[in-house]
Amino acid sequence: MEEGMLFLCATPIGNLDDMTFRVLETLKEADVIAAEDTRNTIKLLNRFEINTPMTSYHEYNKVEKAYTLIEQMKKGAKVALVTDAGTPAISDPGEVLVSMCLKEGIKVTSLPGACACITALTLSGLSTRRFCFEGFLPSDKKERQYVLEALKTEERTTILYEAPHHLKKTLAELSEALGSRKITICRELTKKFETVMPTDLCAAVDYYEANEPKGEYVLVLEGRPREELEAETHAKWEEMSIEEHMAVYESKGIDRKEAMKMVAKDRGVSKREIYSALCAEQ
Repeated sequence: MEEGMLFLCATPIGNLDDMTFRVLETLKEADVIAAEDTRNTIKLLNRFEINTPMTSYHEYNKVEKAYTLIEQMKKGAKVALVTDAGTPAISDPGEVLVSMCLKEGIKVTSLPGACACITALTLSGLSTRRFCFEGFLPSDKKERQYVLEALKTEERTTILYEAPHHLKKTLAELSEALGSRKITICRELTKKFETVMPTDLCAAVDYYEANEPKGEYVLVLEGRPREELEAETHAKWEEMSIEEHMAVYESKGIDRKEAMKMVAKDRGVSKREIYSALCAEQ
């Protein structure tokens, strides 16, 4: 029996000319196309005259339908997975299907193509050497606050997605948590009204108070400069006595000798100075 396989097929995020030849051929030759929204995907298939049967695969059936698709692939089926736009499994239920396929020993391959987060990053003008992807901020209040707190000390450029009806709230929360951090706001990427707006969080809040958000957004946020973090940390240690500083590490089960090394490093002094100061306090 021919071996079944899962193909992750990147589709355009706006401009249909971004469809790759390899994805077109795969969609035509697949036994079935698993689509996040068949109503959207049928427009794409009609545009390129693709007649492959479709089935729905989305957030609300991602586990149950995954078992069905896996059974088909075990029998030799070639399944092409597509999301509404861009690369499947990025902030998308496809990640569940990929994980389950790998556990079942089913081969998975990814066909590169359009991806909104990378497109926005390259347009942002911010550092691309180190970056992280947060997708949509969590809707749960505690989880959302946890992420916002983490972003306060995140050194890497951060990429987020946001819908127009939530943009004002998200920008306000980011501004409150992070101050006037630089941000590049990208909307309608690859489409006719694509815009890329380098600004800062405070100015972005003001702008969208006067201008109603329209279209889908990708937010590219500057990381916290390392120098600021180091200065902030150093100031925090300076507020403590050396014995209090030692207690921070010893309370974690670190022995006194190693704790002295760590305190010396935090304060930018030699271990001998820490030892002398501790002896003087006694």
